[in-house]
Amino acid sequence: MKLGSPRVHFRLVDSTNERARGLAERGAPDGTLVTAREQSAGRGRQGRTWSAPPGRALLCSLVIRDPPRLLPLAAGVAVAQLAGAGAQVKWPNDVLIDGHKVAGILVEGRPQEHWAVLGVGINVAVREGDLPPELRERAGTLGLHPEDLEAVLERLLGGFERWIVAPPGAVLEALRSRDALLGRHVRWAGGEGEAAGGDGDGRLMVAT
Repeated sequence: MKLGSPRVHFRLVDSTNERARGLAERGAPDGTLVTAREQSAGRGRQGRTWSAPPGRALLCSLVIRDPPRLLPLAAGVAVAQLAGAGAQVKWPNDVLIDGHKVAGILVEGRPQEHWAVLGVGINVAVREGDLPPELRERAGTLGLHPEDLEAVLERLLGGFERWIVAPPGAVLEALRSRDALLGRHVRWAGGEGEAAGGDGDGRLMVAT
């Protein structure tokens, strides 16, 4: 599959995912890419916000037609490979380096209409002083420069092209090798326990 064309780029946008969703609803082809220099209403899972300084983070969303079942996890593997050998995936949608979040992934869509939007934010050239004080201890960066954004995007698209069509078993194996939660204590609204990896469908298993 070939991703990244056609491409729509904004200097300022509310959310690349929101714009990509609108394009998908109007019939945009598979691989349509939305990028932005800055977002005013970037978001993550469960209504969280995504904060990034202008021109220093890769902000992009792709329209994916007939998305595979493990799309969020395949995307996590692709982003982690881009981030480097030590990068890990925190199930299901964060990529960490040394415990600091360098990237977030948000997949939205309409399964009944056979499309999804794959949104990614990567701190490519973010500096500590660029971030709100409450994020500085948790956020990380690739430590590159603003002029590297396009090269990183090109590498990311190549990684997506490989992993989105990869067999589920290969995705899960790659994910297990980068599992940031394995053996760690986790808690959710209904209980808590020790993360025990993913099952054959990519769901997080917890030993209680």
